[in-house]
Amino acid sequence: MRQTPLFFLMLCLFWSADTSARVDLYVSVIPLKYFTKRVGGEHVNVEVMVQPGHSPVTYEPTPRQMAALSAADAYIRIGVPFETFWMKHIREANPDLEIIDARAGIDSSLMAFSSLSPEGHDRDNERRDEDPHLWLDPALAGEIAKTIRNYLIRADMANSEDYRRNTEQFLKELEQLDTGIRNYFSPLDKRRFLVFHPAWGYFARAYGFEQLVVEHEGKEPGPHALSKLVELARRENIRTVFVQKQISSRMANTLATEIDGRVVVLDPLAGDFFSNLMKAAKAIADVNNP
Repeated sequence: MRQTPLFFLMLCLFWSADTSARVDLYVSVIPLKYFTKRVGGEHVNVEVMVQPGHSPVTYEPTPRQMAALSAADAYIRIGVPFETFWMKHIREANPDLEIIDARAGIDSSLMAFSSLSPEGHDRDNERRDEDPHLWLDPALAGEIAKTIRNYLIRADMANSEDYRRNTEQFLKELEQLDTGIRNYFSPLDKRRFLVFHPAWGYFARAYGFEQLVVEHEGKEPGPHALSKLVELARRENIRTVFVQKQISSRMANTLATEIDGRVVVLDPLAGDFFSNLMKAAKAIADVNNP
């Protein structure tokens, strides 16, 4: 009987030591959590800042999250809008917190995409937008994974081989995903799609599409711009408006009604990364089939 308390004490100490040995990380959005777990495996604990159903444009961290950051080893950012204001507070919560920018190593010229605005929708009205959704291009997702790998190797040399091996496997799967999407799109001649919020620019550029955008810099189109957008959609036989569930789609519903079309949800923040990108590819291919 005397051995039982000692046994449980040793067991608790074992689990406590095992947990503390892991690298504790916070990331901005759910796809980054997936990438970090793929690279870090069992050696990392990962918490995500922007919770499901919330928009990274307007998100405000909870007091619990800010408190938890005081014990984290690093925060991995991607440049989503809420970080512009909150990064200074995140640093204040833990002055020793290492900030890892997931965009490191990516050519800055690739960090903007061309989208056609509702005001004109021709090459003279092309807009260059800063966009944090880098992960929607599998090639750039691979660069993000390498940045995470490099940090983890530096922070936890004892498990460096696991991080390298996990990353190599992840990169192979990303290449396979990229090939599968390209094969899926190869028969298409028409390559345009209409989105309410400009989240799919990197995906569009990677696969040779034009992303037509309803909203720009968080602003919905006025009556004149909406009229021109309806005219374009009818002329191009566009009958689908893609939206994301984190952002109100009332204007998208209005537009869909005007073009006798439909609203379809694509989620750039989904955690099931591979199946989500294939789902998006299928939906975009469907609206471009003759």
